[in-house]
Amino acid sequence: MPISSSISTRLQYQHKSLLEIIEGLTDEQVRRNIIPGKWSIFENTVHLQTYQHVFIYRVKEILTGNNPSFDRYVAEADPFFPDNCNKSTREIMQDLLTIRKEMASSINNLRKEDLLKTGVHPLFGSMTLLQWLNFFLLHEAHHLFTIFKLAAEVKMEQKR
Repeated sequence: MPISSSISTRLQYQHKSLLEIIEGLTDEQVRRNIIPGKWSIFENTVHLQTYQHVFIYRVKEILTGNNPSFDRYVAEADPFFPDNCNKSTREIMQDLLTIRKEMASSINNLRKEDLLKTGVHPLFGSMTLLQWLNFFLLHEAHHLFTIFKLAAEVKMEQKR
């Protein structure tokens, strides 16, 4: 079973909508905490960038392992998350875009049998690499929508 055009296209392009969503916002606006107790636009972006590295590691483990099991990912427990929150928005975006291009190229060139290899998610159980890819992309889409809503709130504040 090859990668569907839906997965392939989202893997290559979905993350780029982030650029359009935050266009016109200052770094201060991107970093400002809009909803108390919730992540800012920047923190959501850092989460996507940081988790992308974790996901690449998991893909490698699935490809080389024997149905490896993974713990639930918690950004606040990832030492790279707070470190990356100290970087500039430009650095985070550059890493997100560069690593994603490499990741999409590698994944889109996998063999059919590799896509059927499995890894165990703590909530969803054993999933094929194709299912992991869908999970990754849906998780990313959720955060992109969250960023969209936060950016809309910031833009509405500008008009008031």
